[in-house]
Amino acid sequence: MVTVPRVVIAAPASGHGKTTVATGLLAAYAARGLTVAPFKVGPDYIDPGYHALAAGRPGRNLDPVLTGEHLIGPLFAHGAAGADIAVVEGVMGLYDGRTGAGETGSTAQVAGLLEAPVILVVDAAAQGRSVAALVHGFRSFGNARIAGVILNRVGSDRHETILRDACEEVGTPVLGALRRADAVAAPSRHLGLVPAAERRAEALSSVAALADLIAASVDLDAVMSVARSAASLQVTPWSAGAAEKTGTVVAIAGGPAFTFAYAETAELLAGAGAEVVTVDPLRDEALPEGTAALVVGGGFPEVYAAELSANEPLRAAVRKLAESGAPIVAECAGLLWLARGLDGAPMCGVLDAEAAMTPSLTLGYRDAVALTDSPLAPAGTRVTGHEFHRTTVHPRSGLLLSPAGGAAWAWRGADPEGFATPSLHASYLHLHWAGHPEFATRLVGNAGQHAT
Repeated sequence: MVTVPRVVIAAPASGHGKTTVATGLLAAYAARGLTVAPFKVGPDYIDPGYHALAAGRPGRNLDPVLTGEHLIGPLFAHGAAGADIAVVEGVMGLYDGRTGAGETGSTAQVAGLLEAPVILVVDAAAQGRSVAALVHGFRSFGNARIAGVILNRVGSDRHETILRDACEEVGTPVLGALRRADAVAAPSRHLGLVPAAERRAEALSSVAALADLIAASVDLDAVMSVARSAASLQVTPWSAGAAEKTGTVVAIAGGPAFTFAYAETAELLAGAGAEVVTVDPLRDEALPEGTAALVVGGGFPEVYAAELSANEPLRAAVRKLAESGAPIVAECAGLLWLARGLDGAPMCGVLDAEAAMTPSLTLGYRDAVALTDSPLAPAGTRVTGHEFHRTTVHPRSGLLLSPAGGAAWAWRGADPEGFATPSLHASYLHLHWAGHPEFATRLVGNAGQHAT
């Protein structure tokens, strides 16, 4: 049974201020000395980085599409252990989920699975009394329990009075109001906000400013009261396992160029018995001593192409590791780094492929099947993953490159994608390993065989 107070921060649509409010709440409660647990609905990696700075513990994702809805409660219980309050930032609009799948993957679905009250953040810059119709519509449309509203971009005292009176007409309390001039902005780039790890000093300053802003503009005691109204959650916390330590070293790429990673990946590898060590390809010129496997997640190698290319010793070490037959698993940014080159800059050269930036955004969930045995999964494994990039790789897959290898995945409406061999898996598809804990067990097992 989980009794952690919890609240979901939602909005009518993207751009209303969810991240500002959620991050500010986390930071404001932490400043009060409370232990706070941060969560993000959906597959987004960037917002959890800011949440982590505010909370002082990992920001975690709750995505019923990637992990299955049965794991949302257990993953929440795992991430919220010991917390005084959990703040869950929603995705897009409250009722927006996977395209064509109703509320699946939506903030409303996750709020329901967590039996958590919702606070709606509304950008009221161009609204007056009509805000009441908006709030009433969101309350009556679905089953989400909207417990209050936080108004964003309010113009003046008079504007605030009009908005508060309108919300009172429909029985929805206003828990806070942020003025138009109060915004604390983070810089954006081609895939959204710049990750906190790339601008840590500035991000820490922004988070501190958000804490002050929210403390001055939002009734923190009222929000806590809303969070405490959540019913007890009858779930068993998720566990990453506790296998006997094997001494097998699994390196995970990190640092500013590779910031896209779910916390559960490293936890599962450790739970499978591995010693998990981080390597920063922008700084480290060698793999950790004894590395028997390498995991490279997502991020922005295109932003750091020159620096990654300049680190010739590490690129050579990765090639040598691949040639030795040690298992390597890479997704998205990792795929680009393993290629021969990225926009003309030499990369690791593990894959006989070239990567390049493109103006087109590739985005969406994919229901995929593994085509080739790899250290990640046997052929025939079915997964749901997520694509999110503005790059291309040529060739698209390893089907024509080697008789010993092939494509990683296939899904409806697209040619086979990615590269797979008995010791390599590299693909654009982001996966949440909590939905497939056998990935970690398989990788650590393969790494152990290589190490011996």
